Amino acid sequence: MKQKTTSPIRKSRNTQREKLLWMTQFAILLALEAIVCFTPLGSLPIGTISATLSHIPVIIAAMLLGPAAGALMGFFFGLFSCLVWTFMPSVPVVAFVFTPFYSLGTVSGSAWSLVICFVPRILLGLCAALLFRALYRLIAGKGTAVLRLGAYTLSAVLASLLHTLLVLGGIYLFFGESYAAALGISFPLLLGALGSVIVTNGLLEAGLAALVGYGVCAPLHKYLFKQKIQ
Repeated sequence: MKQKTTSPIRKSRNTQREKLLWMTQFAILLALEAIVCFTPLGSLPIGTISATLSHIPVIIAAMLLGPAAGALMGFFFGLFSCLVWTFMPSVPVVAFVFTPFYSLGTVSGSAWSLVICFVPRILLGLCAALLFRALYRLIAGKGTAVLRLGAYTLSAVLASLLHTLLVLGGIYLFFGESYAAALGISFPLLLGALGSVIVTNGLLEAGLAALVGYGVCAPLHKYLFKQKIQ
């Protein structure tokens, strides 16, 4: 009995279609990232606090398209953020920690501003993808909905919290005294102020990431890639 083989031409066409599909999906998510970064739609007010949605397209790209797409979307997140803080900062007195091209009085940003702006965002996408792959492979074949839920939500939560910790840690490490002065508080109180940001905005954004992780990525995995994920 002859075994069917796939011709090189058909393989090439399939590869081209996969690349085109990847680029199309990435472009859609990149457009969404631009919207949440450059418009008020990227901020979700809940009570007295407001959560950013800029990390959401990064996590979706990471889970759907893999580590390279997650890291690349994280780079664009950092680039868009740098542009926003340079040309239209929402809080001008602290813009210097995210861009070296903005100064206020004697305080200005530096190369460390770019580190804060780019590195945590790139690691957000990379870690979200790697954590999701590791957790999903770990529970593969277990067959329980709770474990599948955990693979999506836990990877999204951990990546989001890591992003928050890296940003705030970078601010404290590289611009601690200047940032405290910009906020009008003494440096010894800065650690507590940053901790309150983690408890409020950080946890809220991690919760949003968890909802998106399972509510958006799981159905898309199933219907776009024909994978049996429920």
